[in-house]
Amino acid sequence: MSAQLAAYTTSTGEAFQFWVLGTVAVIGALCTVLMRKAVHSALSLAGTMIVLAVFYLANGAYFLGIVQIVVYTGAIMMLFLFVVMLVGVTAADSLKETIKGQRWLALLCGVGFGVLLLAGIANASLKDFTGTGQANANGNVEGLAALIFTKYVFAFEITGALLITAAVGAMVLTHRERTERARTQRELAEQRVREGTYVPPLPAPGVYARHNAVDVAGLLPDGTPSELTVSKTLRERGQIRDVSTEAINDLRALEQRSKERLERAPIAPETFKRPEEASK
Repeated sequence: MSAQLAAYTTSTGEAFQFWVLGTVAVIGALCTVLMRKAVHSALSLAGTMIVLAVFYLANGAYFLGIVQIVVYTGAIMMLFLFVVMLVGVTAADSLKETIKGQRWLALLCGVGFGVLLLAGIANASLKDFTGTGQANANGNVEGLAALIFTKYVFAFEITGALLITAAVGAMVLTHRERTERARTQRELAEQRVREGTYVPPLPAPGVYARHNAVDVAGLLPDGTPSELTVSKTLRERGQIRDVSTEAINDLRALEQRSKERLERAPIAPETFKRPEEASK
């Protein structure tokens, strides 16, 4: 009777842990949906998964808690981050609707999932609370194995197939196999001469801009940025930093300080004399 009563009661420490970590988990879940940058959403989801792992460990499911940290937070979330970094997802990409009607379809799927969730919660009934003691009677690992390989085997197989599909999709998006012979430097130079676009090699990024980063455009003699100094990919993504005005102001300040230190004065033409005149 005391064990059954303890299963239905919650101590002060457990209640404090639940409300604090539960709040953190809900905030992380909301940030996952509301964050504009994909990297921030992935990090928020990783924090939520860590909180869930703490809940598992607090309830005695040690194996499930370690798997939650190692597999989901450590492996799957890192896979998401690598995919985001390799594919190059930005905040501007999410605003472009590539498939017509996808917002209405997503809304319909969300409403359908909400109806199913509410129906499942309404029909759920808990008459007898067994707790983790009966579930882990023969050991936590054995109890999980019995559920994974019997009752929920199809769910785990489908999850594994989705993860493999995500990994293959990331490799396909980032790897493009060359289908033609690579042209030599001579052929590229001849093509530039025929097209008459830009014969010499492209200038390095950040020239005359006091910064040599790849996302900083170089400056021309008149101070305007040159589009030839930055990558076309970075330009289409909108990841180029515009520091032309700041660079020009820095250059002007540097020239002014140089003039003040060197104290250069214009030399009159009559001061120059020929060697034979100087000898006389």
